[in-house]
Amino acid sequence: MSRAPESQYERIYRVVGQIPSGQVATYGDVARLAGLAGRARQVGYALHALAVGSRLPWQRVVNARGEVSARRDPEPSARQRGLLEGEGVRFGSSGRIDLERFGWRPQW
Repeated sequence: MSRAPESQYERIYRVVGQIPSGQVATYGDVARLAGLAGRARQVGYALHALAVGSRLPWQRVVNARGEVSARRDPEPSARQRGLLEGEGVRFGSSGRIDLERFGWRPQW
Protein backbone atom coordinates (compact mmCIF):
# COMPACT_ATOMS: atom_id res chain seq x y z
CA MET A 1 0.00 0.00 0.00
CA SER A 2 1.48 3.36 -0.97
CA ARG A 3 1.68 6.27 1.42
CA ALA A 4 -0.18 9.50 0.74
CA PRO A 5 2.08 12.28 -0.53
CA GLU A 6 3.33 14.67 2.09
CA SER A 7 1.26 17.88 2.25
CA GLN A 8 2.87 21.29 1.91
CA TYR A 9 2.34 21.98 5.60
CA GLU A 10 3.91 18.63 6.53
CA ARG A 11 6.94 19.47 4.39
CA ILE A 12 7.21 22.87 6.08
CA TYR A 13 6.88 21.31 9.54
CA ARG A 14 9.54 18.72 8.70
CA VAL A 15 12.01 21.47 7.76
CA VAL A 16 11.18 23.64 10.79
CA GLY A 17 11.65 20.61 13.04
CA GLN A 18 15.25 20.32 11.80
CA ILE A 19 16.32 23.86 12.83
CA PRO A 20 18.71 23.44 15.78
CA SER A 21 18.37 25.29 19.05
CA GLY A 22 20.29 28.56 18.95
CA GLN A 23 19.84 28.99 15.20
CA VAL A 24 17.17 30.52 12.98
CA ALA A 25 15.96 30.23 9.41
CA THR A 26 14.00 32.72 7.37
CA TYR A 27 10.52 32.02 6.03
CA GLY A 28 12.08 31.99 2.56
CA ASP A 29 14.77 29.49 3.60
CA VAL A 30 12.14 27.14 5.01
CA ALA A 31 10.01 27.45 1.86
CA ARG A 32 13.00 26.68 -0.38
CA LEU A 33 14.07 23.68 1.71
CA ALA A 34 10.48 22.38 1.68
CA GLY A 35 10.45 22.54 -2.13
CA LEU A 36 8.23 25.63 -2.13
CA ALA A 37 10.66 28.28 -3.37
CA GLY A 38 9.10 31.73 -3.53
CA ARG A 39 6.30 30.79 -1.12
CA ALA A 40 7.53 32.27 2.16
CA ARG A 41 4.00 33.37 3.07
CA GLN A 42 2.90 29.74 2.92
CA VAL A 43 5.39 29.05 5.71
CA GLY A 44 3.79 31.81 7.79
CA TYR A 45 0.34 30.37 7.19
CA ALA A 46 1.52 26.88 8.16
CA LEU A 47 3.11 28.12 11.38
CA HIS A 48 0.00 30.13 12.24
CA ALA A 49 -2.06 26.94 11.81
CA LEU A 50 -0.05 25.00 14.40
CA ALA A 51 -2.07 23.52 17.23
CA VAL A 52 -1.74 25.20 20.61
CA GLY A 53 0.95 23.38 22.55
CA SER A 54 2.78 22.12 19.46
CA ARG A 55 6.36 21.12 20.18
CA LEU A 56 7.55 22.32 16.77
CA PRO A 57 10.23 25.05 17.24
CA TRP A 58 8.21 27.70 15.37
CA GLN A 59 10.13 30.46 17.15
CA ARG A 60 13.22 29.68 15.05
CA VAL A 61 11.65 31.11 11.89
CA VAL A 62 12.18 34.82 11.30
CA ASN A 63 11.79 37.23 8.41
CA ALA A 64 14.43 37.93 5.77
CA ARG A 65 15.77 40.91 7.74
CA GLY A 66 16.46 38.71 10.75
CA GLU A 67 13.55 40.14 12.69
CA VAL A 68 10.63 38.63 14.53
CA SER A 69 7.72 39.48 12.26
CA ALA A 70 5.28 42.00 13.70
CA ARG A 71 1.81 40.78 14.56
CA ARG A 72 -1.40 42.57 15.50
CA ASP A 73 -1.08 41.12 18.98
CA PRO A 74 2.43 41.89 20.28
CA GLU A 75 2.41 39.05 22.87
CA PRO A 76 3.43 36.27 20.44
CA SER A 77 6.28 38.43 19.09
CA ALA A 78 7.58 39.07 22.59
CA ARG A 79 7.23 35.36 23.40
CA GLN A 80 9.14 34.41 20.24
CA ARG A 81 11.94 36.81 21.09
CA GLY A 82 12.11 35.49 24.65
CA LEU A 83 12.27 31.88 23.47
CA LEU A 84 15.07 32.70 21.02
CA GLU A 85 17.04 34.63 23.63
CA GLY A 86 16.63 31.64 25.95
CA GLU A 87 18.34 29.53 23.26
CA GLY A 88 21.25 31.96 23.06
CA VAL A 89 20.16 33.88 19.95
CA ARG A 90 21.15 37.53 20.31
CA PHE A 91 19.31 40.53 18.91
CA GLY A 92 21.12 43.70 17.91
CA SER A 93 20.04 47.14 19.06
CA SER A 94 17.91 47.37 15.90
CA GLY A 95 15.99 44.24 16.94
CA ARG A 96 17.62 42.13 14.26
CA ILE A 97 19.39 38.80 14.49
CA ASP A 98 22.74 38.49 12.74
CA LEU A 99 21.81 35.83 10.16
CA GLU A 100 25.47 35.21 9.34
CA ARG A 101 26.08 34.21 12.94
CA PHE A 102 22.78 32.57 13.92
CA GLY A 103 21.40 31.52 10.53
CA TRP A 104 20.92 27.80 9.99
CA ARG A 105 22.87 26.35 7.08
CA PRO A 106 21.72 22.76 6.66
CA GLN A 107 24.01 20.25 5.02
CA TRP A 108 21.26 18.56 2.99
